[in-house]
Amino acid sequence: MQKIKIAQIGLNIYSHSTDVFKTLKKQKDKFEIVGYVLPENEKQRLSDKLSVFDGYEELSLDEVLNNPEIEAVAIETDEIYLTKYALMAAKAHKHIHMEKPGGRELCDFEELISIMKKTGKVFHTGYMYRYNPLIKEMLSRVKNGEFGEIISVEAQMNCWLSQETRQWLKDLPSGMMFFLGCHLLDLVLTLQGKPEKIIPLNKSTHLDGVTADDFSMAVLEYEKGYSFIKTTAVEVSGFARRQLVINCENATLELNPLEWYVDGEKLVTKCVLRTAKENWHEKGVTGYSEPCSRLGAMLDGFYKMCTEEIKNPYTLDYELDLYKLILETCNYKGEGK
Repeated sequence: MQKIKIAQIGLNIYSHSTDVFKTLKKQKDKFEIVGYVLPENEKQRLSDKLSVFDGYEELSLDEVLNNPEIEAVAIETDEIYLTKYALMAAKAHKHIHMEKPGGRELCDFEELISIMKKTGKVFHTGYMYRYNPLIKEMLSRVKNGEFGEIISVEAQMNCWLSQETRQWLKDLPSGMMFFLGCHLLDLVLTLQGKPEKIIPLNKSTHLDGVTADDFSMAVLEYEKGYSFIKTTAVEVSGFARRQLVINCENATLELNPLEWYVDGEKLVTKCVLRTAKENWHEKGVTGYSEPCSRLGAMLDGFYKMCTEEIKNPYTLDYELDLYKLILETCNYKGEGK
C-alpha cells in the first residue's frame, strides 16, 4: 500500500487537533508522519497538549513547505489561522486536510480555492458529518428524490461550554455560528443548495459575564419553505439532542441524536423515517448506524483522495459557496466587521 508522507501544522485550543494526530498515528499503513510544526506559539500556549507528539520530530514551517517528499499536510491551528497556513501549503503544492471552516477573511479563502484549482491537489475539510454512514445514506436518498421534493430542513447542534470557552468565541465571527453552525450549514447546503435569503440571528446570552455570541440561529429561505439552524453553547445536555430533520413531500426523516458515543471513541446515529400522511400516530421505521470512528473515516477518505482511489465529492466551488454562506449567516463583512 502506498504511504502518504504527511506533517501536521499547528494545534488548536478547542477543536480536534490532537485527535487528528492520534488518528494519523493509528493509520500507519496509510500515512508516514514526518513531523509537526507549531507556528503560533502553541508550545507555550498549549503545553498540556504536546505529549501527543512524543516520538515525532518538530520541524520548521520551511522544512515542511520546501520538502517535496512531504506530499500532504493537516492544518490544525486555531480557526483564525487556518486559511493563512492552508495558503502557504497550497502555494507549496501540498495536499491539504484543513480543520473547518477556515480563517475570517473571504478574500484569503478565495485565493486559496483559486490556487488549489491550479495545482489540482486535494483540498479536504474537517466537517464532522460528511463521513457518518447513516447521514450519508439519508442525504443521498433525499437528494435522489426518493421522498419527493424537500420542503424544509431543521438542524441543531448544541452543547454546554465553560465560561472560558464561550468567551473565546469572541475571536470568531458571530461565535457559535462560525464554530459549530458551519457543520449544520454544510448539511443544508448539501441538501438544498444556495438559499434565496438569509436571516442571521446571533446573540450573547451574557451568562457568567460572557460577551461573545454564544447563542446563534439562522433562517434560510428557499422556494418551498424556510430552513432553520440553531447552535448554542448554553444548552445543558445539548449533545444528546443534536439533530437533523428533513421534511420532504412524502416523508419526514428525523436523525436524533446525530451522534452518540458507544465503545469509547465510536459513534452511532439514530434515524426515524415516517411516511404516513394521515396517521398522526405513526411511529415510523427506526434505524441505527453501525458504530464508526468520525476521524478514522475522515482521514481514510483523505488518503484515498490523495492516492486517487476516489474523487472528493465536495468540489472546490462547493467549499467556496459554503464558506460564503457561513460568513453571511455570521453577518460578517470582513476585517473584523
